[in-house]
Amino acid sequence: MKILIVDDEEMIRKVLREYVEFEGGEADEAEDGMEAVRMCRETEYDVVLMDIMMPKLDGFSAVKELRKFSTVPVIMLSARGEEYDKLFGFEIGSDDYVTKPFSPKEVMARIHAVVRRGKTVPSGEIYEFEGLKIDVTGRNVYVDGEKADLTPKEYELLFYFVQNAGVALTRERLLNKVWGYDFYGDDRTVDTHVKMLRSNLKQYRKYIVTLRGLGYKFEV
Repeated sequence: MKILIVDDEEMIRKVLREYVEFEGGEADEAEDGMEAVRMCRETEYDVVLMDIMMPKLDGFSAVKELRKFSTVPVIMLSARGEEYDKLFGFEIGSDDYVTKPFSPKEVMARIHAVVRRGKTVPSGEIYEFEGLKIDVTGRNVYVDGEKADLTPKEYELLFYFVQNAGVALTRERLLNKVWGYDFYGDDRTVDTHVKMLRSNLKQYRKYIVTLRGLGYKFEV
């Protein structure tokens, strides 16, 4: 497992690097977004830990640049926990978002979850519900014949919903099955992605039903 740690605070890079190496992984460091983008062009990483507030090129801008040539999973690190920041991070292609101060053990658990998800390839299936078509093999979703622009996480969430159509799914279960971890306080991560997914499904958002106080259900 090879990780790129991007943060302008040397102490944070050092602590995260120690945890990565303790678990048998390798870690490179970058102190700004420009350096991170350059390193990702030259080296293939399993995961990138990306701080947001950095000199030269901030984390959001760096992720935008990365997505022009790479699908490497990115976990954002930020002292800003506002929903807008998380939503924006997911929209530009990040895979997860951790708010500072964080536990290095939690970050490592999320790294392992992202890596595990990347190794899981769903079987070839096509689902159709009225004008909604989900091509699992091609990892494409079509709304009335037009391809929907879903992020990888939105796609995984939709696929899990479809796999479990008619089943009441708690936020905790969705975190465990789609994100690969179960930490208290992450309910808003699920809600934010559901909000984005519903927006992209347009009129077929009706299939994702909110269960007050519990979670969601894909109902057709």
